[in-house]
Amino acid sequence: MKFAYFIEVLSRTGEVERRQGLSSLPIRLGRGYDNDFILDDIHIAAHHAVVDLDTAGRLGISDLGSRNGLIYQGKRHDHLHLEGNSVVRLGQTSIRIRPVNFEVGPEIFDDNNYGWEGWPPAISGLVVISLLAIFGIWLSSTEKFTPVHYLMALAPLCAGAMLWCGVWGFANRLFGGHARFGRHLFIAASALLAAELWSFLSAVVAFSFSLELLARYGNHIFVAIAVTTLYFHLSTIKHPRGRRLLFTMVTLAALGSGLVLMVNHQRNGRLADEFYMSQLFTPALRLSKDHSVDEFMAGAEKLQAQVDQKRKKDIAADASDDDDSE
Repeated sequence: MKFAYFIEVLSRTGEVERRQGLSSLPIRLGRGYDNDFILDDIHIAAHHAVVDLDTAGRLGISDLGSRNGLIYQGKRHDHLHLEGNSVVRLGQTSIRIRPVNFEVGPEIFDDNNYGWEGWPPAISGLVVISLLAIFGIWLSSTEKFTPVHYLMALAPLCAGAMLWCGVWGFANRLFGGHARFGRHLFIAASALLAAELWSFLSAVVAFSFSLELLARYGNHIFVAIAVTTLYFHLSTIKHPRGRRLLFTMVTLAALGSGLVLMVNHQRNGRLADEFYMSQLFTPALRLSKDHSVDEFMAGAEKLQAQVDQKRKKDIAADASDDDDSE
């Protein structure tokens, strides 16, 4: 049988849950079994609506006196002209009606790397996490090498990564149909690697070139890495990546950076993460211009003058408060 129209039931996210072809008009919609298209929704009347051509020959849908009516773009209507992308809600069910000659959009290139599934990304992620943990322990440890010491430090990190990616894998299985645990593990490992590289390289560059900006506001890069990681986790669950998801991630990054600034100001009275560079390296890494003792003393005198001026203002403010209290 050749169909002339297709009725689609859509999910809350806009995906097609059910599709049925019909050969002719009118199309009666409702919960009753004598309809052309049956909708199993207790908020829909037995005979809720009918789809037919109006006097101008345009496809439309009309309410048949139901209690909940036809909802389109948040407003109730008795009759609606239907385009191919019009989504109408009957009760709690969203439907879309398209003719058989409806032109679909162009094919989208599938950039989801299906070869990067299963064990390869999982093993790669575990190797990266293990190497990062071992390298960090090696840098900080002053004791004699003992395998047990490394294993005891490595186990919690691997267990935490497995738990984190297990949650994402469960969400992926629930909403995407496949767990993709290995890919989520690789994403988490890549995020840890990026954070470690930024922490080390930013400290070295800041020390070498006296770029205190990197040390004072480096936490904003960690916020960006965290948001980027969240973006790839979510886009793995739902592919392809949409503009709405990208806009949400940019908003989260802005909010995260704003929160970092607020916390810094509340704790220390300044927006910077650090007052000075806390990580010092060998003088051989210094590439910036050396400053003379005279330049240092001039800067110190200027700083002392600023501190003295602020102290006088504070003393004057305290005296004024004492006079007001008397």
